Amino acid sequence: MEARDPELKKELDATLQARKELGPEYESELVDSFLEKVGQRVDGTIDQRMRRQLAEHRMVVARGARPPGAAAGGDTFGERFGFGIISLILAVPLSAIGAAHEGLPGLVVSWLGIFGVNAVHAMGRMPWQLRRRKSAGGDGD
Repeated sequence: MEARDPELKKELDATLQARKELGPEYESELVDSFLEKVGQRVDGTIDQRMRRQLAEHRMVVARGARPPGAAAGGDTFGERFGFGIISLILAVPLSAIGAAHEGLPGLVVSWLGIFGVNAVHAMGRMPWQLRRRKSAGGDGD
């Protein structure tokens, strides 16, 4: 088996050697120390990848292109579908609460609120909204 990180392999070898010398009573501390080093290494790798992805994203945006996977309106089908499903799921308890406390007027107010939230969300994808955002100095998303 080939080690991906020779430095981490050296750390493991040193930890195992220290365990042999110190005995099993220090095993817990040695394992914790090694795991902390592994965690730091993983954190460093993740930080490095995140910085690289952020830099790539900024380069794409700076060039005026749309990031990979971005839809024309700045959202994806999954986002729109998820928003619709969540609206329907929340409509049930909101309707019940509105109707239980205020009757028909409470039900109407609940549904007007649900309609309003969905209308505002949909307005973000309207062509005239996109033109207005671009003319205001936005990037269109």
